[in-house]
Amino acid sequence: MANTKISQLPIATNPTGEELIPVVQSGDTKQLKVSQVVNYIVTTSITFQANQTINLSDSTYDNSEMIRLSWTGATGTGILNLPDATQNVNRVMRFISNGGFTNATKVHLTPILGQTIDGSTSFYNINKEYEGIQVWSDGVQWFIIQKKA
Repeated sequence: MANTKISQLPIATNPTGEELIPVVQSGDTKQLKVSQVVNYIVTTSITFQANQTINLSDSTYDNSEMIRLSWTGATGTGILNLPDATQNVNRVMRFISNGGFTNATKVHLTPILGQTIDGSTSFYNINKEYEGIQVWSDGVQWFIIQKKA
């Protein structure tokens, strides 16, 4: 099995957490138990201003899972375009606004052309302080799986 490609290995079933996986750390190969792998959330902060558009399909946001939104400047609306759902199968993204949001400062969380959020081609409006939303892609569209306001 030493010369077998990873893609040709049998699939592990019913892991207990005691299985060992190889890890390369500072050029040395070491072992790690599956139970030692912890949840790692990539956080990103985005500051909006009126009439600004940000595309989450840009490579800058490829690994972003938790996005903290803040507002600067005059009141208005910004647009935050979700990445392509077909290129992000099973991706979960979370968004939270800080204390600088009001009814007059809005970010429209928008699916790309031809895709939807919960079956709608319309945007989800973030316009309250500490508002949160979590979306998931099934490979076709985005679903709201949790929100707070």
